[in-house]
This record gives sequence, C-alpha cells and structure tokens, in this order.
Amino acid sequence: MERQVKNLEEMKVFAKELLSHYPTHKVFVFDGPMGVGKTTLIQMIGSQLGTTDTISSPTFSIVNEYQIEKGILYHFDFYRLEDEEEAYDMGYEEYFYSDQYCFIEWPSKIPNLIPEKALYLHLELGGNQERKIKVKEI
Repeated sequence: MERQVKNLEEMKVFAKELLSHYPTHKVFVFDGPMGVGKTTLIQMIGSQLGTTDTISSPTFSIVNEYQIEKGILYHFDFYRLEDEEEAYDMGYEEYFYSDQYCFIEWPSKIPNLIPEKALYLHLELGGNQERKIKVKEI
C-alpha cells in the first residue's frame, strides 16, 4: 500500500483506510525523518481507535499510554535511546506482546526488537508539503 497525502484531511482518510485494510495488526512501526508527520499520523489513527486524549510525542518519557475504545494504545519514541539495552530495561516485551496497539517511532534505534508481523510505515516529505506513505508488512 502506498499513498500520497496532501493535507490533514487526506491523512485522516488514510488513517481510517489503514485500520480497515490491516484490522488484525497491533504493532505499527513509523519511520521517516524528523518533522515528516509521524506523530500527526499516530494522532489520527488514535482518533480512529476512539481515544479522546491528546496524543503527543513521548520523546522524553519514551512511552505514552492512551485509552482507546477496545483497550490501550502505547506510543513509543525511541529517538533518545542509546542502545537496545535501554528498551530491555523499560520492559518493552510487556508492551509489544500485550496484544494492545503499539505505535513505534524511531525503530532504527531498536532494529532487533521489532516483533514479527509488525506493520511498517515509511513517511517521506514530497513537494508542496505532501507526504508519501509506504506501508508494508514485516
């Protein structure tokens, strides 16, 4: 699946389509440069999942937790990790294998810890502030 989105409204539509196209996936990996819209897309997917909380980047806390209609959404930002050992120390396995939604930013910091069957989303900035989003199953 590949999509170009031109504005926030199109990103909302994409978020809804993503969840309907991959209804059994719980682990989503968001990759792309800083400022490309990873957290914005996560906010829109979270809204589709029924959270009424304001989703923000967990850059300093590493993980934020949000109530959704059918459970919990965990949002990770591994940007500040020095190595995978820090993810072990925080108990990443309890989150990733909890059968709750896990949205992971900066997967390059924990390449050996990403679960099988994760959904990988790569975001790129195009011309006129468009975003190109490529989705593939790992």
